[in-house]
Amino acid sequence: MVNLGNFFYTLGMWLQGLLMRAGLSESGARGVFSALVAALLPLLALLTAVPLIWLERKWIARLQDRMGPNRVGPFGLLQVFADMIKIFTKEDITPLGADRVVFALAPVLAVAGVLGLWAVIPFAANAFGVDLNVGVLYLVAVGTLSTLAIMLAGWSANNKYALLGAFRTVAQMISYEVPLVLSLLVPVLLSGSLGLNGIVGAQREVWFVFSAPLAALLFLIASQAEVSRAPFDLLEAESEIVAGFNIEYSGMKFGFFFVGEFLHSFTMGLLGATLFLGGWTGPGVEAFPALGAVYLILKGTFVYFIFVWARATFPRIRIDQMLDFNWKLLTPLGLFLIPLLAVVNRGLSESSLWLRNAALLGANVLLAVLVLIILGMRGRSARMRAASTVAPAPAGSRR
Repeated sequence: MVNLGNFFYTLGMWLQGLLMRAGLSESGARGVFSALVAALLPLLALLTAVPLIWLERKWIARLQDRMGPNRVGPFGLLQVFADMIKIFTKEDITPLGADRVVFALAPVLAVAGVLGLWAVIPFAANAFGVDLNVGVLYLVAVGTLSTLAIMLAGWSANNKYALLGAFRTVAQMISYEVPLVLSLLVPVLLSGSLGLNGIVGAQREVWFVFSAPLAALLFLIASQAEVSRAPFDLLEAESEIVAGFNIEYSGMKFGFFFVGEFLHSFTMGLLGATLFLGGWTGPGVEAFPALGAVYLILKGTFVYFIFVWARATFPRIRIDQMLDFNWKLLTPLGLFLIPLLAVVNRGLSESSLWLRNAALLGANVLLAVLVLIILGMRGRSARMRAASTVAPAPAGSRR
């Protein structure tokens, strides 16, 4: 039962009573009501993409000293609807030689993988689709549907550029799944729970972003790569592979990929807020449970803004740089961070909450300093090697 304060609880009971008076049994009325809630949650998630597209365009425009949408409607608010009409009216083309079933299934999977994540996000203490005791494992499993969708899209399109974009999916999204999973293990370790509601409840006093800032940073970077946003947007590197895996898609099928990208980015913002920023917790939540949803949306929007900020600021990196960054920095950092935090958390389990969190923060700072020292030493060594390979100029010659 979704119970976001007394109002929604009363509304749910009234609807179930109305269905029972219509002739349904108690179990039948409960089943119909659950089906309505299950249909409402993805609908609300899809509608969220409409303001997100306008908001992201405006944010990126301001960050890049531009105006953004400002012609269609006040403040450009109707630009998104104009784009929707354009996509709805475009011809839906399936290339010759394409696998029609897989080609049509891939866009649906791209959106379904994102909508599936919303099922376990707790918007308030008792407001969630389902409270799984293995919610983190569910996130990892369902999140792979987006990777599968892109691979199917590239393989089924009968286009070598689309297939190359799908190959890059294997190299990028699966690679960055490793530091993403490692970052998810830290909230599980600190809270002692795999359920998202349990992780949020463990942050009532101190958010995990203060106890484990390196894990939060790992989550942000890996999430940006998982969504394939700049500077990790190599799946759609237009200058190299002509828009990548979705080159053969048009109309509504392309629109599904487009909506899935925006919604996935905001969903990762909500998950970041849930795992590291206390989720729905905040002042007055006990008295007014509906405030929990407001707190979560505000925190999730803040994390989403960080994703947009990175997209608007950093240039695209090469694929070899992207893989080096993951396997030589992020993954080793996560592998060292987890046992370090486990030892500190276990050793101070009987201590006060603030002492334990101060020690966890200190361990993060110590590891970050060591990483910076190692990176500095490697950088100086690389510069010295580069300088030694420069051939000396002949005597009497000009440079």
